[in-house]
Amino acid sequence: MKHLRRGSKAARIGANYSWLSTTNNYSVRSVSHWADVKVGPEDPILGITVAFNNDTSPKKINLGVGAYRDDNGKPFVLESVKKATKKVSETPGENHEYLPIGGDPTLCKLSAELLLGSDSSVLKEKRYVTIQSLSGTGSLRVATEFINRFYPHSKTVYVPNPTWANHLPLIEDSNLKVATYTYYSAKNNGLNFEGLTSDLKSAPENSVVMLHACAHNPTGQDPTPQQWESLIPIFKNKNFLPFFDSAYQGFASGDTDKDAFAIRLFVKHGLNPIISQSYAKNFGLYGERVGTTTFVTENPDQAKAIESQLKILVRPVYSNPPKHGARIVTEILKDEGLKQLWKEEVKGMADRIIGMRTALVDGLKKAGSKRDWKHVTDQIGMFCYSGLTGEQVDKLAKEYHIYMTRNGRISMAGVTSKNVDYLAQSMHAVSQ
Repeated sequence: MKHLRRGSKAARIGANYSWLSTTNNYSVRSVSHWADVKVGPEDPILGITVAFNNDTSPKKINLGVGAYRDDNGKPFVLESVKKATKKVSETPGENHEYLPIGGDPTLCKLSAELLLGSDSSVLKEKRYVTIQSLSGTGSLRVATEFINRFYPHSKTVYVPNPTWANHLPLIEDSNLKVATYTYYSAKNNGLNFEGLTSDLKSAPENSVVMLHACAHNPTGQDPTPQQWESLIPIFKNKNFLPFFDSAYQGFASGDTDKDAFAIRLFVKHGLNPIISQSYAKNFGLYGERVGTTTFVTENPDQAKAIESQLKILVRPVYSNPPKHGARIVTEILKDEGLKQLWKEEVKGMADRIIGMRTALVDGLKKAGSKRDWKHVTDQIGMFCYSGLTGEQVDKLAKEYHIYMTRNGRISMAGVTSKNVDYLAQSMHAVSQ
């Protein structure tokens, strides 16, 4: 053992910490502050990606993640986004200063116009407030936190059954309760509109009711325009608070106005919804986390009051939203040339998805399937509710290296002209 020379620097340091010695009244021990923390369950979507990445088969297909891919299965960056990014980077005086708490004001204005229509009376009368949020998830969380604080009539949010899995924890984490209303019929592989209307008519007055603006996740099954119309009297008679999740405007049908039909219809009939808007899917800006939260109000004073409280809510959570992605979206929406290019590109993405639906059904017929797969082409948007059982999904993964969620939801973005026949043959093999 090395001995320390008396008076040396090392000896003095040792003396200063002599109280740590076990020969004194103090003892050295490790204190665990987190001993009771248990390992949580893995996110089901991310778990699919892990299993896919670990699979060495050249035939493997990932149909779990909800992110657009081109026909080569690669991430796709829109040309409009590339051009807007270049313009932003070359803008004189462009900097990385903080945005206001409510985000980029121009983005908020243009986002409200995209949702409600540039000729909306709500915009002219200033009966709305829009703040920038952390994509769709952040927007939903801000809105549910606001409902918990300021909506005295109900602490329950009604969501369709099924719905996007993340809706449930983000509502519950905002100290609200989740209730469900009938939405999908597994027996008929379609919308159970009779059950939907029956459940809503039975729900308490003043309930908060979440609706998917278009491209319902996970089923891909939307109400028809006539069915949306028939919901208006129910919402009015029960004085429901409509709460729209708009994650796919333009990406569903290829038409931004068509995909905003339900929101604009409700506003036209005097209903004042909350709208959570995401630019992840339709702009391909997944990692930039660009979104907005919009409240349609009864008057401008109400809008100002809500805006002030939204800022108070946001400030201690994330202070202000990120800038770069917001600048890209703003540049596209304010430049008519870039906006037109974006609309053409988002229509191209929607058309590819629609084409893959048709190709999948054709492939299933060619493989010899006698089942009715019409629901695949009846549905719209990124996801297809295939009708496969959990056991069939497990078999697809184990024997055919095809990965999707156990409820049979297929991310159609993962289907390409190169793998669609193999997918169809495999689906037929496990479902015949």
